[in-house]
Amino acid sequence: MARVKRGVTARRRRKKVMKRAEGYYSSGSRCYIHAREKNDRGMVFAYRDRKVKKRAFRTLWIQRINAAARLNGTTYSKLINALTTKGIDMDRKVLADLAVSSPAGFAAVCQQAGVAA
Repeated sequence: MARVKRGVTARRRRKKVMKRAEGYYSSGSRCYIHAREKNDRGMVFAYRDRKVKKRAFRTLWIQRINAAARLNGTTYSKLINALTTKGIDMDRKVLADLAVSSPAGFAAVCQQAGVAA
């Protein structure tokens, strides 16, 4: 039975970690043990923040819709309720983009929903 030499596999794994750790502060980018810890922590944050990003964007869209709705004499809450009641199916991302890029188009949507002043 021949012994198994793992040098290539181990080196490949370590190089992958060190490549990801480029730009980390101090020994975090130079020492494998520290780089691995920082890398693992960074991957946890990356996984978590992919979910947080979706929440953050939804919050931003709601703020933009509310600001545009108030310029048209209504509130976010009343606008969304009216759109749902009328069966106008527009998501918040599209509404927010419309509010920023085309205020006249947003006003038309408010008019259609029946909430514009």
